[in-house]
Amino acid sequence: MVVPTPTAVPVDNDVRVITEPSVYVLGRQTVDQAELDRFLVDHGVSWESDSEIAGEVLTETAGRVCYMSFAKPRPGGNSAYLTHIKEVGHGSVLEHAVWNLLLTGVSRSLTHELVRHRAGFGFSQLSQRYVDESVAEYVEPDIIARDPELHAIWLESVQQSHAAYMKLADALNAKLGDPAAAAAAMLPPNPDRTTRRKAARQAARSVLPNATETKIFITANARALRHFLEMRGSSHAEPEIRKLSCAILDVLQKDAPNLFGDYQKVPLPDGTFELATQFKKV
Repeated sequence: MVVPTPTAVPVDNDVRVITEPSVYVLGRQTVDQAELDRFLVDHGVSWESDSEIAGEVLTETAGRVCYMSFAKPRPGGNSAYLTHIKEVGHGSVLEHAVWNLLLTGVSRSLTHELVRHRAGFGFSQLSQRYVDESVAEYVEPDIIARDPELHAIWLESVQQSHAAYMKLADALNAKLGDPAAAAAAMLPPNPDRTTRRKAARQAARSVLPNATETKIFITANARALRHFLEMRGSSHAEPEIRKLSCAILDVLQKDAPNLFGDYQKVPLPDGTFELATQFKKV
C-alpha cells in the first residue's frame, strides 16, 4: 500500500520539486493462531477474536491476558474492546501492534522533527554521505509554492545550493586524489574511489538546504503512532509534518480501523486538515 504518490515537478535536469509525501507500508504483523490456541487450551478457555487484523487481535489478546478475560468476553467484539481500552487510557496494550513504514517525499527539515519521537519508534534514514545528491529533489512549503514571487526566490536559492553541492563534490573528489590532501582530510593512504567519493559528499552536503528530500524507514507501535498523530496532526504543528500525519492516518485507518478509526480530519481555513480524537493521550 502507498498513499499518496508524490507530486514531483521537474525544474531542470538536476532539480525536482516535491509537494506531497508518500507512505509505503512495508511490514505488518501476523498472528500464530496455533500458538494462541495452545495457550487457550492450556488454560482451559476458548476464545476467538472477530477481527482478522493482526495488530487488532494482538492488542486485544494482550489486554485480555491482563485480566484473563477470555472465558466471558463482553459483547461488541474487537471494536468494542479496543474502544474501551482507549476510553480507560490503557495505552500500554496498544504497544503490541507494530507497523513498518517507508516515508518518501519528505524534507530534512521534517525528519529533524520526526526523529524526536523516540519512545516506540525506530528510524533508518537515507545517508547523504553515501548517496549522490547531484540529482536531488526538494520539498517546497505550500505557503511559498502558492505565491509566484516567493516561489521564484525559493527556487533560485535551491538551484544555487544544488549547483554549489555539485561543484564542491567534484572539486573535493579530485582534490582528495592528492596524497597530501587525503592525509589532511584524515583519510587512509592512497584512498580508493569509494572512500574519496564518501569524503567529498559528506563535506559537500553542508551546503544542501533543509528542503532537500529524504527517505526514512520507521518502525513504530500503535501507541507511539497515536502520540505522533496527535502531536503532529495538530493545527499548531508545522504544515509539512501535519500533511504527513494525515497521509499516515489514511494508511493506518485502512489497516486497523479499530485502533485508529476514532481520528477525524477537521478542515482548516487554508484547505488543509488537522487530526482530532476524543481519546487523547491513550
